[in-house]
Amino acid sequence: MKFGIVVFPGSNCDHDAYYATSVNSRSDAKFLWHKDTEIPSDIDCIILPGGFSYGDYLRSGAIARFSPIMKEVINFANSGKIVIGICNGFQVLTEASLLPGTLMRNESLNFICKDVYLKTEDTNTKFTNDIPDGKILRIPIAHGEGNYFADADTIKSLNDNNQVLFRYCSPEGLVTTEANPNGSIENIAGIVNETGNVLGMMPHPERLSDNQLGGNDGLHIFKSLVNYFN
Repeated sequence: MKFGIVVFPGSNCDHDAYYATSVNSRSDAKFLWHKDTEIPSDIDCIILPGGFSYGDYLRSGAIARFSPIMKEVINFANSGKIVIGICNGFQVLTEASLLPGTLMRNESLNFICKDVYLKTEDTNTKFTNDIPDGKILRIPIAHGEGNYFADADTIKSLNDNNQVLFRYCSPEGLVTTEANPNGSIENIAGIVNETGNVLGMMPHPERLSDNQLGGNDGLHIFKSLVNYFN
């Protein structure tokens, strides 16, 4: 399979995503510039990486949503192809209405950078099939606006349709207030759209996909996609 990694002004995890996909998951990958108006036909999955696109002016992801390439990313997603938004990329996906809800300031109003633990709610998706049942993932976060919020009807719909893929939890897998780093409603750390081809998650799997970095739990996300296409 082949990954396409969008580079916005202010992206700072684009090379991390490139290394995690091209080296760690042994797949093809290429960068896509934010001003591109076409997506190569051989791209199977687009990654909107973490960072501070356009300096996070207005609000995170609000300007990147209007980059020329985003029209094609929306078409790509609406055609059923796979898109992953990581951290700032998740914020861009909500701004583009490819995912419901919004990401607000962290409850503490502080930027948070640390490892967190994730409970996977469904290990039978294209994004999670490589995650062993019951495994708690340790993956870093680095954000100031990761507090996921949506209205009650949207949250009910996400739960009813099994669209919540990841929740913040304790190392033992308990979904508790203490394990929630940013105040996200119901400890939500990652969701998919109704058709299951668009994933947004605040934690950074690309930053822990190599044992030289202290662990490779994040690699499960990328290997799941490789499994799906193979």
